[in-house]
Amino acid sequence: MKLAIIGCGYVGLVAGACFAAIGHEVTLVDNDPNKIADLQCGQCPIHEQWLPNLLSMHRSRMTFTGCLEDAVAQSQAVFIAVGTPDDGNGNADLSYVEAVARQVAKALKQYTVIVEKSTVPVQTSAHIRETMLRNGADPTMFDVASNPEFLKEGTAVNDFLYPDRIVIGTSSPRAASVLREIYHPITHNGEVLLIETSVESAELIKHASNAFLAMKISFINAVANICELAGANIDQVVKGIGTDSRIGHQFLKPGIGYGGSCFPKDTKAFYSVAASYGYDFRMLKEVMQLNDDQLTMFLHKICSALWTLRGKKIGVLGMAFKGGTDDTRESPAMAIIERLLKEGCTIKAYDPVAMEKAKQYGLNIIYADSAYHAATGADALLILTDWHEFAELDLQRLHSIMDYPIVVDGRNLYDPQQMEKAGIKYYSVGRP
Repeated sequence: MKLAIIGCGYVGLVAGACFAAIGHEVTLVDNDPNKIADLQCGQCPIHEQWLPNLLSMHRSRMTFTGCLEDAVAQSQAVFIAVGTPDDGNGNADLSYVEAVARQVAKALKQYTVIVEKSTVPVQTSAHIRETMLRNGADPTMFDVASNPEFLKEGTAVNDFLYPDRIVIGTSSPRAASVLREIYHPITHNGEVLLIETSVESAELIKHASNAFLAMKISFINAVANICELAGANIDQVVKGIGTDSRIGHQFLKPGIGYGGSCFPKDTKAFYSVAASYGYDFRMLKEVMQLNDDQLTMFLHKICSALWTLRGKKIGVLGMAFKGGTDDTRESPAMAIIERLLKEGCTIKAYDPVAMEKAKQYGLNIIYADSAYHAATGADALLILTDWHEFAELDLQRLHSIMDYPIVVDGRNLYDPQQMEKAGIKYYSVGRP
């Protein structure tokens, strides 16, 4: 089938490459000419495992352009994958979605399914439809559907091609048939669950999923804090509750809080959506507060390790919000770096892939060329991102190059006994 993807960000680019990989002809549209030029030259603008491989292998079925009208005119389905950032008041800014809907309305040449792929509040599909009608679209020429994405940065390609489920929300049998055909290469063997719902339910599924996962992270961080106070070990507690099949181990990993482009924004947006319908979703407010508190708790841990912060030389490992990605949006690591700079610390930081993104913040820090360079001469070393290479450091070498062998681990990458054996004063989250 011929598909158009509007927006070449994380969601759009991964979706486009994966659709091409399963046999569709895909036109990807973006209004950033530099990004389109890079993609046309074979460059991948984001760090995502396997994505460069797909872009190279299936290039013959992919077209990159800035012309939305041509892409829409020849496509049987148009996926809207533009940004829906926080508007500053906790709501999703839907102006980019609205702008795309206006343009798509004027470009339709045949029956087309307009698919929400961006994370949007419930009832957005109705607004897209109304916007298109106001801009001259023939109501018999299109249907609007919701097809939320459930991609984790770092494993997005695998998540798309081998998903837990695919959700299709539409009231139109014709649109449902088109979407079933699009996903048939993934669902044909019966191993992937295809869930068909109303549009409104599909829109809510995405927000509810992200809010629930954020809640699990905040919950286990709160439990970790209690463990520290009570002398318990969060690793043992997680093992004890995670083996319960009703709970599971996923997202029960204590640390410095959730971040990234989805959880912070979507949790706030879901709270605002509930409030707009007159429901006070107080639990989400507490989830967000616990996440903010976790950063403060970690800063107190650093201060406890060093006594005072002003003038201290701090080595930092990790600036991306998680391992496997170069995304620094809403990164707790960057938030901690900014707070330490305000306290008068000197920061020397390293991340395997997120350095260029971090430099866009304009912070007065030293960028190291390796983990050991970041640690050299440091009064303390912070582990803020769970990159695999940070879990395999030579601890004896680390001890020898630091001014004071102190490690504050916000990701619990090491066994405390391992650190003690190396002569390193070690602080982690939720462990004695």
